[in-house]
Amino acid sequence: MVPEAPLEQTDAGLVPAGEGWFVLNVRDARWFNAGELGFGASFESADARFPDLGININLLLPGQPSCMYHGEGAQEDFLVLSGECVLIVEGQERTLRAWDFVHCPAWTEHVIVGAGDGPCVFIAVGSRRKGRGIIYPVNDAALERGAGVENETPNPDEAYARFPEMTRVSCPDEFPRD
Repeated sequence: MVPEAPLEQTDAGLVPAGEGWFVLNVRDARWFNAGELGFGASFESADARFPDLGININLLLPGQPSCMYHGEGAQEDFLVLSGECVLIVEGQERTLRAWDFVHCPAWTEHVIVGAGDGPCVFIAVGSRRKGRGIIYPVNDAALERGAGVENETPNPDEAYARFPEMTRVSCPDEFPRD
């Protein structure tokens, strides 16, 4: 029998305090504020990492990229829950709205940027396959939206050098309440 993981209150929200199953409302979870890269909620903690699958809820304001334009050696998928955003995928731009689903096989170059008049909320899911690798290629569309690098690199520290470290926060006010 798999035990229920206890939830621990932190100064920024609840996190699992050990292995096992749990139920956690995203509004009660610990979030991170990544500044220009929006907000996110992860359902993991240092004591309870998910070995096979990463899953996050992301909130972007118009113009905020979710990350830097990249391709990686593992599958990623996205489901827009509310609002509007722009997907840059393999150099093409696509407007996404609520209930649009995006599938990115390994090495698909992509980024999501907030758009529209208000917040965009989406789920991001990715494989945790070991040895997957990552590349941040130069892309004009991503650069125009503040989501690209000027020099290709496989180093996340280089790709994100201009951004401050994220901070832990509680659920942002911009998160939908209904």
